[in-house]
Amino acid sequence: MPEKKIIFENGESFVGEGFGANKDALFRVVFNTSVVGYQEILSDPSYYAQIVCMTYPLIGNYGLTDDDYENSKLFVGGFIVREHNDKPSNYRSVKTLDEVLEEYEIPGVFGVDTRKITRMLRDEGNMRALITSSDVSVGTGVSKIKNKPELKSLVKMVTCKKIWQQKKSSFKYTIVVLDCGTKFNIIRMLQKRRCKVVVVPYNTEFQEIFLFKPNGVLISNGPGDPRDLPEVVRTIKKLQGKVCIFGICLGHQLIALANGAKVYEMKFGHRGSNHPVRNLITKKIEITSQNHSYSVDKSSLINTRLELTHENLLDNEVEGLRITKDNIFSVQYHPEHAPGPHDSEYLFDEFKRNMDRVLLKKE
Repeated sequence: MPEKKIIFENGESFVGEGFGANKDALFRVVFNTSVVGYQEILSDPSYYAQIVCMTYPLIGNYGLTDDDYENSKLFVGGFIVREHNDKPSNYRSVKTLDEVLEEYEIPGVFGVDTRKITRMLRDEGNMRALITSSDVSVGTGVSKIKNKPELKSLVKMVTCKKIWQQKKSSFKYTIVVLDCGTKFNIIRMLQKRRCKVVVVPYNTEFQEIFLFKPNGVLISNGPGDPRDLPEVVRTIKKLQGKVCIFGICLGHQLIALANGAKVYEMKFGHRGSNHPVRNLITKKIEITSQNHSYSVDKSSLINTRLELTHENLLDNEVEGLRITKDNIFSVQYHPEHAPGPHDSEYLFDEFKRNMDRVLLKKE
């Protein structure tokens, strides 16, 4: 593989070795502070059309397995690492990182100063970059970046194309997952609690959702700006008060928008498996896995029905909301913990308890 150059829109450039697909990529660059979990990151739909820079220096050392994907394909636009290990030591490994990136036509670059890239993104904010051949000039690369418009409405690119569900089961609950880019482990967490799961495209109408007679609706994670999804906001407004609702990440932001709050784009976002969050109800601290560029504006919660339930200890960002009367709650982080700590798995049990309370009232 020839040398590759990463050209950022601010004129900075880095030269390293290529791996994966031998092609160009032009997307926004973000950094992730996780030590493990690169397979889950690569296959997380929330990373669609983003180049991910891993801060941990050694990536690829345990290969990729058949069981640890978060979706049926990879979604990142490019991958940047300090040291790429192409000889994994793991009895479960079936392919190397290089093989999988090549299979999905995703370019990777290693041997660059990922610490410097991370500090630059932290100080200046997320920016776009071009992964290209090392002989392309910085001026040419910056011009290409400026002349290419940014992608919009990313959820349309990652949502399922048709409704899919489990075969007939005797499970007590039926959950409709509004797929804005859901992860497999969210579905696994629900199935673990004996929930029949029906996954529907993000733009499924309110009436069609209720044909499944759901006990609950989960609004999933996903990529991009939640303000690009007015159709989902309208659906949430119609669902509220009629069914239990749980929102994760993008779903959390959409629930906030549906109830009059505002969201904004963060300087460099939260991405990693070590973010401390305080549960304001229990006063406990959770270590969480996160991946988002947008956040709910805390000041906009005033005069809404939304109650703040969780707060980030690093920057005081809004991490959780609820409307107790309507059995609605949401979190900005990922309680399905793949990869990441298990501290927040209790939220799926809380979803189940909400549904139990509603069933008892009906009886």
